[in-house]
Amino acid sequence: GALLALSKPPGLPILGRPGDLSLDSLLPALRRRLGLAAELHVVKAPARECSGLVLLSSCYHTTKKLQQFFTNARQRGQYPATYRAITVGVPAEVEGEICTGLCWQQQGDRAMVRGCQQAGGTGDTPGSAEGCALQVVPVPAPGRRSLARKDVKITLTHYRVLSAVGGCALLQLQPRTCEWPANTSTTPACFLTPAISPSLCSSPAFPEQLQVHLTLLLCPALGDHEHSSHVGRVLGVPFFLSPETAPARTQVLDEELLSRLELSPQQLHHLPLHIHLQELVLP
Repeated sequence: GALLALSKPPGLPILGRPGDLSLDSLLPALRRRLGLAAELHVVKAPARECSGLVLLSSCYHTTKKLQQFFTNARQRGQYPATYRAITVGVPAEVEGEICTGLCWQQQGDRAMVRGCQQAGGTGDTPGSAEGCALQVVPVPAPGRRSLARKDVKITLTHYRVLSAVGGCALLQLQPRTCEWPANTSTTPACFLTPAISPSLCSSPAFPEQLQVHLTLLLCPALGDHEHSSHVGRVLGVPFFLSPETAPARTQVLDEELLSRLELSPQQLHHLPLHIHLQELVLP
């Protein structure tokens, strides 16, 4: 079947309610415009708040084969999806990995919640917690029981600084999420050493994984109005704030950066998230 690649703007969801604008609602018109007889299926697409590559297929079997290819690639220790992000702040190391547990948590409550309907994100593309009364929070040292129940997922992102100027950086990001076997009695490898068994990493990325991981680097993504409040500063030195003590708010930027962006503080809430799905590896 035919494969079609598009570039999605930030803010466009993959799925939506009947009558709402979404990528899925646009597919019938796109199929007619291209003169395709078969329906178009979404193979991979970035989450609502992200921009970037959308891969479509007009063949159901091709879609399933490609999705299986992505799963097999993750099991081999490869990164099928590559993102670019602009961050406020420059990582201390030029290249590295962020590894932490992630879970859903009720906003304003420490109790973890399972089974939230995630909005957007397919395959290796982190989705969004938008529309749920939940937030995605890091769990630095998850217990074996929470991992076995899959309340907490082990998440891994490889990053590389491509350039840096004026206190901002352009990063390459490659995310993975790893399943932890229920019968294990050991601590997850990535919490002990930089390496992690590729065979465990067959799951797609966790919703909002990249945004949370960038805050753990103390370099939130530009336009992240959900997690950037978790990075505070004292005398110009960044530090991490727990989600319980730092509720979501419009990202705060210094006057110099606002001037370079030609934005006023009142316009900041319109600034989109600067995370872009740039590349997908195909067989």
